[in-house]
Amino acid sequence: MQLKIGVMGGAGNNVPDNFLRLAALLGERIAEADCILVTGACPGLPLAAARGASERGGMVIGISPALSLDEHAYHYGSPTLAHDVLIFTGSGLMGREVVNIRSSDIVIIVGGSSGTLGELAIAYDEGKLIGVLTGTGGISDMVKTILETCQKATGARVLYSDDPQQLVTDLLEVYRTEHFRHPSVFCRGNEHEPMLSGAEGKRDAVCGMTVPPGQAAARRKREEVEYVFCSLRCAEKFDEQPRRYLESSKE
Repeated sequence: MQLKIGVMGGAGNNVPDNFLRLAALLGERIAEADCILVTGACPGLPLAAARGASERGGMVIGISPALSLDEHAYHYGSPTLAHDVLIFTGSGLMGREVVNIRSSDIVIIVGGSSGTLGELAIAYDEGKLIGVLTGTGGISDMVKTILETCQKATGARVLYSDDPQQLVTDLLEVYRTEHFRHPSVFCRGNEHEPMLSGAEGKRDAVCGMTVPPGQAAARRKREEVEYVFCSLRCAEKFDEQPRRYLESSKE
């Protein structure tokens, strides 16, 4: 599954051109890395990133505060072009921030003010991998001070850079080598906020591998029997032909 990188930042109309260019380069690099770009479907810096990704053939998903396309375009005055998918949350500007963050594997902060600060707080509290594109004004140039003041360990990891392309490269390296193990506080085994527990120690019905306790990638229940899987690929193979694997597991 492609990684989703959320770009959260200033949505004002008076953003300096050099900041917009940096955001566009950020979007371009996200698309070139074969990742999906997630934004709040708003103008300003997130739109510049969306345009950059779109020009490079990347997929862009916008999480709208509106209930409909009409409300999105008229009431909120928000853009539609440069987005491949618009998801209408009907949650308002503040309410959709949670959806923005939870829909993103990685969150990047670019400029921004109070709304972006809210998204930063959610991402940090939920243990996300966060990138900060420094030198773009607003909140982005204050993040380090804000988080040092908080003095709160959440499992979040924060990287800083004034180079948008290098920032994406570094974030992907950290995610794929380290952070993917506990991408948020809502993962089993996360010491900051364990969500689920498990004592599987069972055999994968598809590949036959013994899944260590608490390490199943997925599980399914058939006829009151629980089956666990070492990977999502095995779970999907099971979903395609459950009878085949149910019969073999009884042998």
